[in-house]
Amino acid sequence: MGKATGFLEFERIEEGYKPVPERVKHYKEFVIGLSEDDAKKQGARCMDCGTPFCNNGCPVNNIIPDFNDLVYQGDWKNAITVLHSTNNFPEFTGRICPAPCEAACTLNINDDPIGIKSIEHAIIDKAWAEGWVKPVVAKHKTGKKIAIVGSGPAGMAAAQQLARAGHDVTLFEKNDRVGGLLRYGIPDFKMEKSHIDRRVEQMQAEGVTFKTGVMVASLPKDSKVTNWAKETISPEQLQKDFDAVLLTGGAEQSRDLPVPGRDLDGVHFAMEFLPQQNKVNAGDKLKGQLRADGKHVIVIGGGDTGSDCVGTSNRHGAVSVTQFEVMPQPPEEENKPLVWPYWPLKLRTSSSHEEGCNREFAISTKEFIGEKGKLTGLKTVHVEMKDGKLTEVPGTEKTYKADMVFLAMGFVSPVASVIDAFGIEKDNRGNAKAHTEFTGGYATNVPKVFAAGDMRRGQSLVVWAIREGRQAARAVDEFLMGFSDLPR
Repeated sequence: MGKATGFLEFERIEEGYKPVPERVKHYKEFVIGLSEDDAKKQGARCMDCGTPFCNNGCPVNNIIPDFNDLVYQGDWKNAITVLHSTNNFPEFTGRICPAPCEAACTLNINDDPIGIKSIEHAIIDKAWAEGWVKPVVAKHKTGKKIAIVGSGPAGMAAAQQLARAGHDVTLFEKNDRVGGLLRYGIPDFKMEKSHIDRRVEQMQAEGVTFKTGVMVASLPKDSKVTNWAKETISPEQLQKDFDAVLLTGGAEQSRDLPVPGRDLDGVHFAMEFLPQQNKVNAGDKLKGQLRADGKHVIVIGGGDTGSDCVGTSNRHGAVSVTQFEVMPQPPEEENKPLVWPYWPLKLRTSSSHEEGCNREFAISTKEFIGEKGKLTGLKTVHVEMKDGKLTEVPGTEKTYKADMVFLAMGFVSPVASVIDAFGIEKDNRGNAKAHTEFTGGYATNVPKVFAAGDMRRGQSLVVWAIREGRQAARAVDEFLMGFSDLPR
């Protein structure tokens, strides 16, 4: 373990933020990571529990007590070896994972949990700085060819694992750069894209071929899904050219709000707004970029995507930003005896909220209003839970001024046209149907076609995508070779 009495001697140390007036002027990361000494103190707090609930709280089952102890001992090089044994991309999760491992930490029962996420962040940043992250090239080639469709965290994790197993892997991405929603969903101020770029360089050295700007199948003409593809390829061609195909596209079908006035100019999906800013940050020029400068912005949806719209709107220079959440305001502190070690329901205030945002809870939008086809506001009503249903509260109707509205209410499914083009069966939520059992896992009803990540499970976390990508890689390897040495 770390230090036998560490959890009694040291308190949790939070990562810091640069001041709001400074950080809203740019799109760079602003989190101040732990110093080596502070990371050591956090590692010292770990009790190396007989049953480490943190391991099970982590979707990739990171071996958390071990790397905590190694950081406490100052053995950073072995710490990154342990971390990489379960997680291909800790620089992604160390920045944007909500850290369910910390919710499951035994210390969290009656104290503050260990800063596991901040330790992970410190380990991988030091590993890159010291040059410890190097390509792992397969000693022997199998001669098997695998196509992976979708270059988000699931696709990247699967591609890296399969390349290291000796297969020839080609990763297809419909947009112009690799990364999926990591690239064109998560704002740069939460994760700069250089972290993706250097992993791409590593994976290329390991033998992965990247093909960007290639759409597999097609999108409906009226689709709002981001698509910067310059060419298309058919599922039939992939099945002909490759020994196995793994679909790892994201859950990009945004949930709509079909109320009167939805077609007014000024009402947009969040995923029309966020990718454009990331593309501009990368140095591209866009005509007609959605901008919040000088506008009254309302974000409908209280989750992370909505928070990202808040932070981006503030950086544009919005006059005001208001965020709606249809559910009641959760408690500021969770009931730990009731929910531990599971992910708790409690009020979460993001760094973007701290930069300036009015938050409204238990509120529902009834109508968008406008003049001459342009949005000017919206009508709302407060709601309450009655008999398990949200019910309008009489006399609470209100009109808000709004020049721009972003719909950030989550995602309903992956792109249906891609799944349908392969002839894959879907579950009742519109995801590719495939189980995760040890034998035959991640295989669809179509021979030699597999599915993982959001494509299989629907909207989820980056860390779940990495887990599914790794497990699917083992399933594909076993399908091709009859056995697999890849970890599951």
